Amino acid sequence: MEYYKDWDEVIKSVRGGDKVKKVVVASGQDDHSIEAVAKVAQDGLVSPVLVGDINLIKPLLDKYGLKVDPENIHHQPDPNEAAKTSVKLIKENKGDFLMKGSLETSQLLKAVVDKENGLGKGRLMSHVAYQQMPAYHKMLVSTDGGMVVNPDLLQKKEILQNAVDTLLALGYDKPKVAVLAAVEKVNPKMPESVDGEALKIMNQKGEITGCVVEGPISMDLALVKEKAVIKKYESPVAGDADILLVPNIVTGNCVGKAFIEMAGAKMAGLIVGAKVPIVVTSRASSAEEKYLSLILAAAGA
Repeated sequence: MEYYKDWDEVIKSVRGGDKVKKVVVASGQDDHSIEAVAKVAQDGLVSPVLVGDINLIKPLLDKYGLKVDPENIHHQPDPNEAAKTSVKLIKENKGDFLMKGSLETSQLLKAVVDKENGLGKGRLMSHVAYQQMPAYHKMLVSTDGGMVVNPDLLQKKEILQNAVDTLLALGYDKPKVAVLAAVEKVNPKMPESVDGEALKIMNQKGEITGCVVEGPISMDLALVKEKAVIKKYESPVAGDADILLVPNIVTGNCVGKAFIEMAGAKMAGLIVGAKVPIVVTSRASSAEEKYLSLILAAAGA
């Protein structure tokens, strides 16, 4: 498959899967999380496994009309223990991916990265944002705007590969990656341009696989073919990028929020790089964003 055009196509792929994926919600007594889980469950797309305070979970199940078998509700009021239990359930193949409920992200990730009992696979974990925008002809990933603050070259390589692997799991054939910079020529005073060229060379040498990498490339050329033609910038990625690799978390955060607030993007986000996708949305995230993040995780799990 070349790409998904919009969220409807992603949802259709989940609906057409060979099984309903299970999400394990750590500290599941969270109103917005249960609301989103109830919607995907009622749509027949995802099945929930809830870990948390059963006395707080049950009223939320009634509120949103969500029916969960008692065997899929695990009473564990302590958030740290809820995180450990959730990870254990994934390792026992009783769930396909994780979702953060009413606990801190650090509490969940501590259990995920535990060397003996966690879900790490020896790779840097990073955040991918997957978005549909009216102004662009297909779904678009930006990374990393949520995890790694100021990545060096080797960290960027892992962030890039995480994003590529995510799209490959969604069924993409060979995602196109734009390593963003302010210019298209290498400038030693602009480290992101130097890294862009280095990552492109790694891709050409087979050190980064499953994709086509272009860099350095500016954002307008990555997204608008006409601009690339005017500047005589020739690349299969120009005007057709699937993944935008940003220089740092500030850029990624600003790009993601600009897409949502100013470009009407419908966005979902995941932490990737562990053995399963992890849905970690902020408290300010809408129910729709949580819903779409569950869809994205189910599609890639």
